[in-house]
Amino acid sequence: MQWFSLLQALLIAGALSGLLGRFVVADVGDIVTTEFFNGIASQAGDGCAGKGFYTRDAFLSAAASFPSFGTTGTDEVNKREIAAFLAHATHETGHFCYIEEINGANNNYCQASQEYPCNPDKKYFGRGPLQLSWNYNYIPCGQAIGFDGLNSPETVANDNVISFKTALWFWDTRGVHQAITSGQGFGATIRIINGGLECDGNNPDQMNARVGYYQDYCNQLGVSPGDNLTC
Repeated sequence: MQWFSLLQALLIAGALSGLLGRFVVADVGDIVTTEFFNGIASQAGDGCAGKGFYTRDAFLSAAASFPSFGTTGTDEVNKREIAAFLAHATHETGHFCYIEEINGANNNYCQASQEYPCNPDKKYFGRGPLQLSWNYNYIPCGQAIGFDGLNSPETVANDNVISFKTALWFWDTRGVHQAITSGQGFGATIRIINGGLECDGNNPDQMNARVGYYQDYCNQLGVSPGDNLTC
């Protein structure tokens, strides 16, 4: 009967290994390999401002300042969060082509208050991987990560690490991290980032484009996208 006991032990060990594997916290850099990141960024044309600006090194350097990003759940949850972030960044920047919002300077993103004033000589239009916009985002973001969001919003377009940090700051402070890691689904992240323009049938093509990127990246990372993908 020794062979039977040995077989039982091997089966139990294999099951435990598989179970523990789901809960091993991988480094973000182990998930976002050079091949994976460059597979996204390389689709930006040579004439793109973001070509060479959005790099894996800058992304990983920024992510190190947000230790909860891509590390707080099971391996499956972590990969979904990273896939979701990069899906939104891909959509917002055209595969890391755009650093600044197209014709953004023509738009007024100032909603001044005593807490969050506006510099009349500056513009708070979309910049960075998630196109940080509005003075009331630039100012607290700058205070949190170390740049002058009120008087130097253009820093987001000039410093690639700061640029990624603004996106991760928004992700962390505006509830996107919580939504994707708590199982609410990718659709909940769309609603937070651009729900007013894309959810509830307002612009299904744009919404579905985000979902498509997310599904693609989940597939590349070897994880199912989960439920509740749309909004």
